[in-house]
Amino acid sequence: MRRALQVLLSLMLCTSGVLGVSKPHVVAFGKWTSIKWCVGPEERKCLDLKVRALYIDSRIKEFTVGAPHDITERLFVVRRAFRVNDNLPAELVSPPRWVWQRGGWLLADRITGHISLINLPEFDSYYSVVSWYRDYAAYWGVSDDGKKLFAVVF
Repeated sequence: MRRALQVLLSLMLCTSGVLGVSKPHVVAFGKWTSIKWCVGPEERKCLDLKVRALYIDSRIKEFTVGAPHDITERLFVVRRAFRVNDNLPAELVSPPRWVWQRGGWLLADRITGHISLINLPEFDSYYSVVSWYRDYAAYWGVSDDGKKLFAVVF
């Protein structure tokens, strides 16, 4: 009886370490899709923009624009894109009118599969273009009233 108890106890101790190991996540990008991105004050001029899906464990989490930038071996940043329904609630248009917009930057972790939005100060998703160097971001920031530009290194 004592021998069986020792074997059972040793099996429990050996398997407890295995149960604590986290499952690795698979982070991948989908294929490029060309969409229409309307710009200008009245959004009359439409440009072709390429977006692709960001998958975490075979599930679409976000849509992205442009190439990712590696911060470390584990972390990378990529520009976000999203669709917005442009209809007002009072409009009686049956099919929704979806419009693509460029967003901020996403920080993705390859190990945990966690994605978070990076809050860059004074960043304007329409006018600002970010240049990355390691974990530094350099861009032109726009004031709240739109009359001043700031050179920002973050």
